[in-house]
Amino acid sequence: MDPFILAVRNSIPDADAKICFDRFHVARHFSKALDRVRVQEHRGLLAAEGSSPLTGTKYEWQRNASKLDNRSRRDFMALSHLNLKTARAWRIKEAAAELWNYSYRASAEKGWQSLLGWISRCRLEAVKKVGRMLREYLWGVLNAIMARVSNAMLDAKNSRIQWVKKMACGFRNRERFRTAILFHLGGLDLMPKSLKNPAFSPI
Repeated sequence: MDPFILAVRNSIPDADAKICFDRFHVARHFSKALDRVRVQEHRGLLAAEGSSPLTGTKYEWQRNASKLDNRSRRDFMALSHLNLKTARAWRIKEAAAELWNYSYRASAEKGWQSLLGWISRCRLEAVKKVGRMLREYLWGVLNAIMARVSNAMLDAKNSRIQWVKKMACGFRNRERFRTAILFHLGGLDLMPKSLKNPAFSPI
C-alpha cells in the first residue's frame, strides 16, 4: 500500500486529505481475519472433542447481520452468543460495519479508537493484525467516511473483467482482450437495426 500512497503524495497536492481507504476493502480485511479465526477454532474443537458447532457455518459468519432479518437465523444467532473465539471476531466485524455512518470526523475517530481498543484486548491475533493496520491508516478511513466514497463499483467491474478472461481461457494479445471487455462491459447496443425499425418487413 505504501508505494501507492507515496505515488499519490508525489503527484497530488494535499494528498493526505484526499486519499481514502473505502468500506469495501476494510470490511474484506475483517472478513478474512474472521475466517482465519473460525478455521483455527474449528480444527481445534474437532481435534479436542471430535465435533464442532462451527461445522457448515462458514458463510453465515460472513453475512452482514445489520442488513438481514436475523429472526430467520435463530440457530446462527444462538451460535453467535456462545463463548467462541469466532463469535468474538464476528462481533468485532459487525461493530466495525456500524462505524461508517458518522457525519462528523471527531465522532468517527472516537468510535474507531474505541473499537481499536477492543481489538487490542481481544486476544485474536488475526483480528489484532487488522487492528494494527487500521491504527496506521485510520486517517484514510476517516477521509472515506467524510467523503462518502467507495471503490465497490470499480471492484465489481474488475470482477466481471476477470470473469471474461477466465471464460476465454486467456487472449492472444492485449487488443483482443480489450475488445472482449468492451463487448461485455461497454454497454453496446447489439440489437440489429433491422429489428429496431418497425417499418422493416423481411422478405
